[in-house]
Amino acid sequence: MRHQSKGRKLGRKKDQKKALFVSLSNSLIKYGKIKTTEAKAKELRPIIEKLITKAKKNTLANRRILAAYLSENTTKKIIDEISPKYKERDGGYTRITKMGPRQTDRSPMAVIELV
Repeated sequence: MRHQSKGRKLGRKKDQKKALFVSLSNSLIKYGKIKTTEAKAKELRPIIEKLITKAKKNTLANRRILAAYLSENTTKKIIDEISPKYKERDGGYTRITKMGPRQTDRSPMAVIELV
């Protein structure tokens, strides 16, 4: 029974899942838009939104939190370029657009992008 177990397992263990979302977060911030499965996009959204909210308050503590989760170049980009765009926005920094299923295994695909 999975009572009060939040999030999807995605067929991975905890450390593998964290590494996956670190990689997806870096890619999304670097490119602004990525194509992935719908389940991964839905799980990635709250992670990215929290990171952008941290970047909006440019304090030393928040920079360290971002640096622990993101790469060095991505941390600079999220603080210098991305967060100033969202100063007046309280949330909803990402958009998920559903696409057709993948040809090989028919898993539902989606595009997640920064608004």
